[in-house]
This record gives sequence, C-alpha cells and structure tokens, in this order.
Amino acid sequence: MTDKVAMRNKAGKKLQLFLFLATFGSATEQIVRRQNDKMIEHSRLETMNMSGVNTVTEFILLSFPCSREVQVLLFMLFSVSYILTLVGNGAIVCVVRLDHRIHTPMYILLANFSFLEICYINTTVPNMLKNFLSETKTISFTACFLQFYFFFSMGTTETFLLPLMAFDRYLAICRPLHYPTIMSIPLCMNLVALCWVTGFLCYPVPIYFITQLPFCGPNTIDHFVCDPGPLLALSCIPAPGIELSCSILSSLIIFITFFFILGSYTLVLRAVLHVPSAAGRRKAFSTCGSHLAVVSLFYGTLMVMYISPTSGNPAGIQKIVTLLYSSVTPLVNPLIYSLRNTDMKAALRKIQMCTKISQSE
Repeated sequence: MTDKVAMRNKAGKKLQLFLFLATFGSATEQIVRRQNDKMIEHSRLETMNMSGVNTVTEFILLSFPCSREVQVLLFMLFSVSYILTLVGNGAIVCVVRLDHRIHTPMYILLANFSFLEICYINTTVPNMLKNFLSETKTISFTACFLQFYFFFSMGTTETFLLPLMAFDRYLAICRPLHYPTIMSIPLCMNLVALCWVTGFLCYPVPIYFITQLPFCGPNTIDHFVCDPGPLLALSCIPAPGIELSCSILSSLIIFITFFFILGSYTLVLRAVLHVPSAAGRRKAFSTCGSHLAVVSLFYGTLMVMYISPTSGNPAGIQKIVTLLYSSVTPLVNPLIYSLRNTDMKAALRKIQMCTKISQSE
C-alpha cells in the first residue's frame, strides 16, 4: 500500500514537472516569436525608410471638408480677408518707408512687424485658397515640410519681435531720458535682424528628424496646413522623443517671450499710474490694453496648439485655433498697433495728399 502511494506521488510529480516544462516552453516560444516579429517589423520599416519604397510622396490637406457651394463661399471670405491683410500691413510698411518723420525705433519695429505678418500669412493662405477650388487638395512631401518650416520660422520670429516691441515701449515710458541713447536706430535694426535670424534657426533640426520618419500611409492630413501634430500621427512608428523635443522647444520659446512681454507691460502700467495727466493715463492704458489683447490672442492660441502637439485636440478645434493666430491676428494687427496711432494716420493722410497732387499735375 505504501509502495503504491509512493509510486502515485512520484507519477504526480513527474506530471507536474512535465506540465511546468510544457507551459514554460510555450511561454518562452511565444516571447521569442514576439521578439522575432518585432525585429522583423523594425527591420522592414528601416528598410522601407532608407530605400524609399512605398513611402508617401504627397499629402492630402483636407482643409474644411464641406459642400462645393460652401467651399466657394469660404474661398471668397478668406480672399477678402487675405487682401485686407496685405493692404493694411503693406500700407504700414510703405508709410514708414516713405515718411522720414517717423523713422524712429517704434515705427521701424512696427514696419518690420507688418512685413513679417505679410510673409506669415503667405505661408498658409494662398495654398488654402487653392485647395478650396481644387478637387485633389494634394501637396508634395517636400512642399509640405517647406511650408512647415517657413510657417514655424515666421511664427517664432513673431514671438521674438513682440517682446522687442514691448521692451521698446518700456524704455520709452519708464526710461524716457535714456531712451534715445539706449534704443538707437542702429541697435534697433540689429535687434530686428537678430529676431529674424534666430527665428529661422530654431526649427530646422526638429523638422529634419520628422522628415526621416517613415510615412507609409495613410497620407491624409485633416488640416489646412502641414502641422507637427497631424504629421507625427501619420508616421508608421511612434516618435515620442521627437514629440517631446518639439514640445519642450515650443514651451521654452512661448513661455519665456510671453512672460518677458508680461513683465515689460507690468512695469509700463505701473509707471503710467504715476502720470499726473488723466488724458495721458487713458492714452497709455488704451495702447497697452490693445497690445496685450493681441498678445493674449496670439500666445493663448499658440499655447493650446504647440505645448503638446499631439495632445488629442479635435481636428476642428485645431483648425479654428490655427486660423486665429495665422489669419485673424495679421488682419487686426494693423488696426490695433498702427492705424489707430495719430502719427501713423497723419503720415497716411500726407502720403494720400501727395499722391492726389502728383496725379492732378
């Protein structure tokens, strides 16, 4: 009896050992198979990316998908907005260029800002207008990333130019006696050039790394501009490192420049409170309030979009927010920054009178 029990226990232990080995072997085989599959897939993607086989050669920008009648209506609406933006900002550039009385740092900055807005809107709106009337709505791989580069470079230049304009106002109001010696015209021009150069040097490296990702399909971008969020979402492999680097770079640029502007206008407003004249206070408050409204609109939309490029914002929200800072702010900036200015309106009237006199002669 004891022998039978011992034999039964021995047989049970052998069975348990067999089942353990079988289970372990099956689990090991599955792990090895998964690792092999991952290596094969990674190798396939690397080969595809390096060889260029079956990669995307063009993208489709959906823009605003709707009926043909609505597309034509949007084309007319954005065409009028585009023309008004060009005329308003172009008028400021021409007035500052032609009227030597306003060749001061403040108006030089405004003229550069208006010229920047003209360049900025031309990176997106012409292609968007074309897509409203196009059936294919395609953009080549190279053109998409060129648009990406110039769109972001212009936007970054604007984030550098706005703090410079705020600093100029701070010096003019808080340090009026030292203003002519500190903010000379040569220094102003050098600072403007530095803003442009720095703005165009910020994003080439991140954009280069995004172009090296494999895009093997689909190729439809639910946007009207080549933006990092939709582009990263179309990549065949996840790129958390690139996404993180873009977020950090955008956050640093946006927050540093925004808080610099906020600090400058805080000091300006504090100085304005000590101005004895009520009319002077109203004028300064009106100017600073208008400037801060544009800054808040521009920076608020930037923070929503680019602090986390793939944060999961709905495509419709992304388009509306992008429209606000890429099309609406260039349209209203001439009204807020310059055309409400007394000197600017006087210069416009002078040029208009000179034009009429020359035409009558």
